Amino acid sequence: MKVLMFGWEFPPHITGGLGTACYGMTKGLMKNQVKVLFVVPKAYGDEDQRAVRLINASDVAVTMDDQAFKTYWDNITYMEIGSNLIPYLGPEEFEKTIRMNRARTTKHDLQQITDRRFSFSGAYGTNLLEEVSRYALIASSVAAQYDHDIIHAHDWLTYSAGIAAKETSGKPLVVHMHATEFDRSGENINQLVYDIERRGMEAADRVIAVSNLTRAIVIEKYGIDPDKVVTVHNAVEPGSEGDFVNLKKNVNEKVITFLGRLTFQKGPEYFIEAAYQVLQRSDKVRFVMAGSGDMMNKLIRRVAQLGISDRFHFTGFLKGADVDKMFALSDVFVMPSVSEPFGIVPLEAMRSNVPVIISKQSGVSEILKHAIKVDFWDVDAMADAIYGLVHYHSLSHTFKKYGKSEVDALKWDDAAYKIRNVYASLL
Repeated sequence: MKVLMFGWEFPPHITGGLGTACYGMTKGLMKNQVKVLFVVPKAYGDEDQRAVRLINASDVAVTMDDQAFKTYWDNITYMEIGSNLIPYLGPEEFEKTIRMNRARTTKHDLQQITDRRFSFSGAYGTNLLEEVSRYALIASSVAAQYDHDIIHAHDWLTYSAGIAAKETSGKPLVVHMHATEFDRSGENINQLVYDIERRGMEAADRVIAVSNLTRAIVIEKYGIDPDKVVTVHNAVEPGSEGDFVNLKKNVNEKVITFLGRLTFQKGPEYFIEAAYQVLQRSDKVRFVMAGSGDMMNKLIRRVAQLGISDRFHFTGFLKGADVDKMFALSDVFVMPSVSEPFGIVPLEAMRSNVPVIISKQSGVSEILKHAIKVDFWDVDAMADAIYGLVHYHSLSHTFKKYGKSEVDALKWDDAAYKIRNVYASLL
């Protein structure tokens, strides 16, 4: 079985859980006798391609004389947007919409648009929607050039590409919903992103949701037929945390860690309020906030206002071995997400023998037994859980022991087997 897969990022060049999930998934699919052609906007050459053949969209040539391509470009909407728009995160602002049409296109502009190869940044900058549109055009060409049985598109950035590929090859389309616009923006959704998501799911033959929580949103908020929406929970890759087993912490206090994007969705402000409560009861703890995002300055100011700066540290964005190193230094991990479609990071923490506290509003809470679960808004309960884990050895030991065993059983091979069955049901 051959799968033509579209994703916006692939390790080691990632901004969050989407690329990590795609990597684990493709490795699992390989073990389930599935060959994957993975198309990214920009490949850097240092990606691990043992389980996947990576196609660099920037290297794909298209025949722009084709009337279908000309018609396609006449109907594209370009948008300049905030640079913080990433798969799990909604836009800060959509500054300007420009309708591209032949009447307003100069000869010079047309030559730029109709180059036979497009150069992609693969980033999430101000021209993201332009790149998404060009990526869809490339997808059509790729679908015509490469043999495949199934098309699989990850998250809204690639749904248009998946649709274009389906229209070209006629093969079944599976779209993977890793996060909805409601997760990113709450009820103040961006209509354009919502429309792209809904169109992708309506065009798909199957929709894979990463949790039952996400499946419910897809059905209720987007009106997608429940019969074609299936849940396949994510898993976790074996890490390199063993390299840091004997890592010296250099502080006597217990370390409580938040690791994720500093955005409303992730609930970092609740972590700070809980930290303040714990520090009123104990001086034997330190708090670390690892990540970056649009709330960074606001959060730093709040820590200063509470007078806990000497016990609270901001590291900036971490990835790869630095994540494993941070977990090796941690005694408790907290994920207070307001809305979390799944949440791979708690699994990575548990894999490193770190007890975790997660919000009940997360998809991963559906499958974890040995994690403390609290409502994201219940700062009192969160603080109590942190205090208990750092002061009662037997409690911490229990969650470490059984949590590690539990997460070791969550393998991408099993998730990939379920995804392969989704493919098989369409062939």
